[in-house]
Amino acid sequence: MTETPEKVDYSSTLYLPQTEFPMRAGLPQKEPETVARWQKMDLYKQLRASAAGREKFVLHDGPPYANGNIHIGHALNKILKDVINRSFQMRGYDANYVPGWDCHGLPIEWKIEEKYREKGQNKDEVPVNEFRQECREFATGWIEIQAEEFKRLGIEGDFDNPYTTMAFHAESRIAGELMKIAKSGQLYRGSKPIMWSVVERTALAEAEVEYADVESDMIWVKFPVKYSNGDIVTRVVDKETGEETGAMIVVAAPASLTHASVVIWTTTPWTIPGNRAIAYSSRYAYGLYEVATAENDFGPQPGEKLIFARRLADESAAKAKLTFNFVRDIEAKELAGITCVHPLHGLGGGYDFEVPLLDGDHVTDETGTGFVHTAPSHGREDFDAWMDKARELEARGISSAIPFPVDDAGFYTADAPGFGPDAEGGPARVIDDKGKKGDANERVIKALIARHALFARGRLKHSYPHSWRSKKPVIFRNTPQWFVYMDKELEDGTTLRSRSLSAIDQTRFVPAAGQNRLRAMIEARPDWVLSRQRAWGVPIAIFADDDGNVLVDEAVNARILEAFEQEGADAWFAEGAADRFLGNRPDRDRWQQVMDILDVWFDSGSTHTFTLEDRPDLKWPADVYLEGSDQHRGWFHSSLLESCATRGRAPYNAVVTHGFTMDEKGEKMSKSKGNVVSPQDIMKDAGADILRLWVMTTDYWEDQRLGKTIIQTNIDAYRKLRNTVRWMLGTLAHDKGEEVAYADMPELEKLMLHRLAELDTLVREGYDAFAFKKIARALIDFSNVELSAFYFDIRKDALYCDAPSSLRRRAALAVIRKLFDCLVLWLAPMLPFTTEEAWLSLKPDAVSVHLEQFPQIPAEWKNDALEEKWEKIRTVRTVVTGALEVERREKRIRSSLEAAPVVHVNDPALLAALEGEDFAETCITSAITLVAGEGPAEAFRLPEVAGVAVEPKLAAGRKCARSWRITTDVGSDPDYPDVSARDAAALREIGFRAAA
Repeated sequence: MTETPEKVDYSSTLYLPQTEFPMRAGLPQKEPETVARWQKMDLYKQLRASAAGREKFVLHDGPPYANGNIHIGHALNKILKDVINRSFQMRGYDANYVPGWDCHGLPIEWKIEEKYREKGQNKDEVPVNEFRQECREFATGWIEIQAEEFKRLGIEGDFDNPYTTMAFHAESRIAGELMKIAKSGQLYRGSKPIMWSVVERTALAEAEVEYADVESDMIWVKFPVKYSNGDIVTRVVDKETGEETGAMIVVAAPASLTHASVVIWTTTPWTIPGNRAIAYSSRYAYGLYEVATAENDFGPQPGEKLIFARRLADESAAKAKLTFNFVRDIEAKELAGITCVHPLHGLGGGYDFEVPLLDGDHVTDETGTGFVHTAPSHGREDFDAWMDKARELEARGISSAIPFPVDDAGFYTADAPGFGPDAEGGPARVIDDKGKKGDANERVIKALIARHALFARGRLKHSYPHSWRSKKPVIFRNTPQWFVYMDKELEDGTTLRSRSLSAIDQTRFVPAAGQNRLRAMIEARPDWVLSRQRAWGVPIAIFADDDGNVLVDEAVNARILEAFEQEGADAWFAEGAADRFLGNRPDRDRWQQVMDILDVWFDSGSTHTFTLEDRPDLKWPADVYLEGSDQHRGWFHSSLLESCATRGRAPYNAVVTHGFTMDEKGEKMSKSKGNVVSPQDIMKDAGADILRLWVMTTDYWEDQRLGKTIIQTNIDAYRKLRNTVRWMLGTLAHDKGEEVAYADMPELEKLMLHRLAELDTLVREGYDAFAFKKIARALIDFSNVELSAFYFDIRKDALYCDAPSSLRRRAALAVIRKLFDCLVLWLAPMLPFTTEEAWLSLKPDAVSVHLEQFPQIPAEWKNDALEEKWEKIRTVRTVVTGALEVERREKRIRSSLEAAPVVHVNDPALLAALEGEDFAETCITSAITLVAGEGPAEAFRLPEVAGVAVEPKLAAGRKCARSWRITTDVGSDPDYPDVSARDAAALREIGFRAAA
């Protein structure tokens, strides 16, 4: 009996992948170790040293607020910045990143106040600098926490020397910027209606306000008509009691206007005491109406005459449950000659002034009555309309003075007779300390009813401004503040507004829509309110007299700035500060020290001065500012204004904006909904590189979504990408570093190099355009589709089984080496942890992948003709692959190597592309036959590929025990009877002999 020879184990003769780079990334454990390594080796310092002498690229960091753990918005923002900096650093620039923090302002002050409130103490009783020191310590603590959280995200920067707005040098520079503005005549003290937070007792900037729906009282109010020629207004007396009813009539008016009233509509009844005018529009038609019927016993009664915009009369009548008879048209010139009596005339001995009608562009006939109640103390449009007519009003004998009806606590003042301190029951209040509606509305409405001046009332749900910190409603109130002119002509003939608009035109915006958004805000914005009534921040460090004139004295300013540089802004609040700074001026008694605090947006808007200008490792202006889209009215806005006011141009060349992160349903994240996704949780469970991959694959310019499903999608994408890198590392374990001349390479290798040349252009242009999703998507698809599922799949046989001297194998290794370098280096800005691990796994003597540069791609790699040819080859291949998939599904074959299909090609162009190619190798079959023609009807076809048909056939011959290919030459070499001739030659070259 003949013995069957034992099977030979050829596994040791194969060049199978070998690597310690794990399939399971373990990012939550590995990444902190990498961060620690970077800190120990001082990667930041090495990056700076490696970039010495290069052209600078500066992304100036918009400072986050130092008052809590970072959230997903912070993570998105910092990751985007880090990717930009790393991408420029790896493309030949010195991209130094200096993180910064915004440290002053109300949120921190509130936190410290809360400590006092909990103890029943009043913070105003604490020495101001002691209080400020507590604020400083609070901010310092959170800066340290946030810095560590940012570093955990993989952010690389100068965290040992960040900038902070509370640093002494920064406070000195901020004060100095204000002094420049004052010296140029752009700073003034004025009285304007500003947004005021009663709860926080401070003025608010536009950027500190958000909008929320509220339900408000709305009222329609009658203003009795009085002609400007002095017609007499008398009060109606009840015949039975002999007492005044409170109603008023015009005695000497023409018959058609006897008892006539102009009717206004407002959603802020509390502003009626501040009314000084009524606005109308000459663009609309107005009419006189007489009440025909009235359902209610109160309010307008039959016979009363009222003036409305024609379009809104019927709607207004319905609100009061009336019917009207139209009397006649009233032309605009007639309205212009009318003055009215205030509906609260005589109340508390006040309101005895005339109320003129003013033509205003802001009036619409969409809602209300066509007449706009104008209270210049409580609205910007009202203020502007009033001041535009100031001279004309004074000429008519009407005082243009603007009252101060409401104080900082929301109480009426003596400028609101009948409701102020002398009123019965004390002053009415608009909003209380908790942001709740006070009694002002109701008391005003009752007074109007008592005087028969109320036409109708109701409730309206509408959007209303709230403080974004306290989430409580704000009010508009007239109060003395410090402003910067937007439209005052400067020495060069420009204005701050015109300078800013010009700077916007010269700035690159990504996305482009940001330009129009910022432009619209600058075009419409009022003068910049700089003053805040708080304790923690940089003071408005100037001296002014009673008339608001600012002291411009270089010696005084120098003393102030030197003190701030050495002691910080606390020096302004120290005992004897005024005497110290004013020195021996003979007119010292004229000047008072301004104690208001600067708007924190002025702080952050000035950061370019003490970072970009003052640090030699940076430059001015910045190449890029990047923040959320809300910063068009925040940091982008204030930086633009501050820089244009002092330097005549923007402090940036480009502005990039990102949207906000929503949950998976597209809803805003909130703790109450339980849908908040924290970056800390993602890093703990999946790793920072997963979070970074999400940022890179999302349309960050728009609002993004994030949740468990989306994170899992990114984990799956990451795993595939990692496995591609892992396979390359394993394969390159057998690489000797041998180069193969481009001319000697097979076409398939040349095709891969061509794709690298194409991707190089895409990657570089993508990083320049901040189009990270385009890059990430291209590299992921290239990795999954063109490498793993195509090139690597085809070349595995040659790489595992060919002899060491095989040109095909040597060329493949050389190309995979280049593929690895390109893919890892291009991805390094996006996935810093994974690429560092991969780079050091292949190159253990390297310091860091982040000290490398993007690879330089030879021009000869670009080969469009080759790509066009292989596009045809791959088209035919898809039909073969489809046919073999059917065979596998039907269990007629287990592997494509069992097949030897017959491929019929009826398209001459496709057939020509296949000529001379080892198409069996390309299709990973043991053999293949190409035939010109249509092929039999039963052959496999794909509807999208015309002219190609495939007949599945089984391969002839025996299965090679080493490569598993089925060939007719297995056993042709007597020394290796169970392998193919190719494999036998390889075994002989490597000196393998089977045991006897």
